[in-house]
Amino acid sequence: MARADREDHTPVLMTQTLRWFGPNDPVPLAHIRQAGATEVVTALHELPNGAVWSHEAIAARKAMIRAAGLDWTVVESLPVHEHIKTGAADREALLDAYRTSLAHLGANGITTVTYNFMPLLDWTRTDLAYAMPDGARALRFEWEAVATYDIHLLRRPGATDDYAPAVQDAAARRFAAMDEAARHRLERTIIAGLPGSEESFSSAQFLRALDDYRGIDADRLRANHVAFLEAVCPAAEAAGVRLVVHPDDPPFPIFGLPRVVSTERDVADLFARVPSRANGLCLCTGSFGARLDNDLPGMVRRLGSRIGFLHLRSVRHERERVFHEAAHLEGDAQMAAVVAEVVALSAAERRSIPMRPDHGHQMIDDLGKATNPGYSLIGRLRGLAELRGLEHGLVHARQMLGASA
Repeated sequence: MARADREDHTPVLMTQTLRWFGPNDPVPLAHIRQAGATEVVTALHELPNGAVWSHEAIAARKAMIRAAGLDWTVVESLPVHEHIKTGAADREALLDAYRTSLAHLGANGITTVTYNFMPLLDWTRTDLAYAMPDGARALRFEWEAVATYDIHLLRRPGATDDYAPAVQDAAARRFAAMDEAARHRLERTIIAGLPGSEESFSSAQFLRALDDYRGIDADRLRANHVAFLEAVCPAAEAAGVRLVVHPDDPPFPIFGLPRVVSTERDVADLFARVPSRANGLCLCTGSFGARLDNDLPGMVRRLGSRIGFLHLRSVRHERERVFHEAAHLEGDAQMAAVVAEVVALSAAERRSIPMRPDHGHQMIDDLGKATNPGYSLIGRLRGLAELRGLEHGLVHARQMLGASA
């Protein structure tokens, strides 16, 4: 929130954060502070899905962060258990646990809680070290690689029906050309669990888990999402917490699983059905941007008051459902236009929106280190610096135009 003692003419800037995966993160808090962030975005990643986050555990983690000269007001993520998503018999107990965790978070000064409603798999990529022309490494998604795993390694019943004949043929050729090491690498890349993911599977476990979603189409998943929000938003309001949903990544069905937070229409429908002020959006320009029909600057403008958290990154589309993660100001995200809309929103609402540069290229000294895919430090530091400079330039231009009016 904007400080109460701000004068109206003082520009309201985004709150700059970096994601931190806790004490075992290869990137220490001291380095995040040196990058210029004032806060970290984190979670109690050591706890299993469905567990209550105790007041004491949250307070201890916040004290650790504050001792490093940073703050923690945004959780990413408080996972939604799969049994809530499927509407299983034990969901009421899981909802009680979620409400209790929200109360404990609010009591510790957490004001924003990120979650997603993606079935089974969180964000998915098919290549974690895609070579860029400058020698850096990026994350990449390729639909043919998904088909190769789905049809030939996972062997999901009915999988071929989800792919066009040309994609099926390409997948067959790719599979035939892969040795065992390449097949194993593709399997682990897709289902082993990327940083921040809520589940990690073997292929056999994944097949069994898919059975839990048999008969759950997009309409039913959407209804379960609405039921979740109706059950927890009153507790979030009472705790002073805003829930912000992260969009699907990628924003289209995968492995026969529905996706229901992929477009502006999906989000607008969710807000209409659950109008609680605690029901908000984590606007991720990378996830929404993986669909060319999502108008990112327009989404900021039209959904502005519901946006509680920003993930700023860009993807470069190579062809349909094939993209890699570009540098933050490059790719197809129209980042200058997006940040211009954020600057206007921040000024209109006198509100500092938490932002993090989402993902980043593995580059320079990080190329020789063990890092979390997408979360090495130097690439994110570059992204944060570029986004900070872009925002300051846009704010300055806005002030100059105002002064000359």
